[in-house]
Amino acid sequence: MVVEIHVPLLPTPDLPDGSYSFPWIEEVEDFLSDLEDQGDVDVFDDGEEDGDVYVFFVTGADEEDLLAIASRVATLPGVPAGVFAVVSNDKAEEIGLGPRVTLPLPAV
Repeated sequence: MVVEIHVPLLPTPDLPDGSYSFPWIEEVEDFLSDLEDQGDVDVFDDGEEDGDVYVFFVTGADEEDLLAIASRVATLPGVPAGVFAVVSNDKAEEIGLGPRVTLPLPAV
């Protein structure tokens, strides 16, 4: 199982001139890398741009845990609103095939 985390590819507003427009990409990568180092998740593949979203891929846990991680990504500072997840697998021929889950998940 792979959970794709789809983040709208929107630039961070009010950055100084010459700054990278999407600093949240590195923040998400660092967050996921830290979780991977702790053994909580595996980062399945490098993130990639897909149309108007940037997609991160996580695996290595059950669906509930992967969606909880995706939900945490959606609430990281600077991450644009409108994040969603897609539950997929490593055999999928395209990004975005599978059930779509709106993020962040409601608190239980």
